[in-house]
Amino acid sequence: MADNPPDVLTRAEVAAMIDHTLLAPGATPDDVAATIAQARELGVYAVCLSPSMLPIRAPGLVVATVAGFPSGKHHSLVKGSEARLAVEQGAAEVDMVIDIGAALAGDYNAVLADIVTVREAMGDQAVLKVIIESAALPDDAIAEVCRAAERAGADFVKTSTGFHPAGGASVHAVRIMADTVGGRLGIKASGGIRTTEAAAELIGAGATRLGLSGSRAVLQGFQ
Repeated sequence: MADNPPDVLTRAEVAAMIDHTLLAPGATPDDVAATIAQARELGVYAVCLSPSMLPIRAPGLVVATVAGFPSGKHHSLVKGSEARLAVEQGAAEVDMVIDIGAALAGDYNAVLADIVTVREAMGDQAVLKVIIESAALPDDAIAEVCRAAERAGADFVKTSTGFHPAGGASVHAVRIMADTVGGRLGIKASGGIRTTEAAAELIGAGATRLGLSGSRAVLQGFQ
């Protein structure tokens, strides 16, 4: 096993930052059960599952889900209803996707209204993470969308769905997000994180949560 990267947490501490994720369209109930079993074995913080898989029993784990996933082009009221139902079915955290087109057009009021609709629909008892699809946005838009998420009452901003052709999490985007709202909102890096080194770099840049499907491989390099 490799030495711990400098200035990075221990294996157990990194595991406690992970949302172990299964959002594949073809996922079956058996796949979900296996994901939950692996999450418990690895000691991660949460499992993130598609909303159609709720309600689900996952003892010892936080249950997270998604809304408006993966395109973000759902009507805000649909996203809100999806988030509210998920919370009613036991989700403690909801990761919503913004309308990326609105952000690219510079319509940050529309982005704000979208997030506010979801926040109000799901209430304030569950954690709201806002997926900004950072690889598809220029730097100024990343910062503006993060500010909108904070104004709307979100708890986290999150880099990516992992489904966008522009790519997933990057150290550059996480730094912008952390510079903009770090210390007030959590920063979730997700999308294409497959190695210990990548995870360590993202944590160093300011990520406070990691969304991973290959959690075991990432954790192998931490001690």
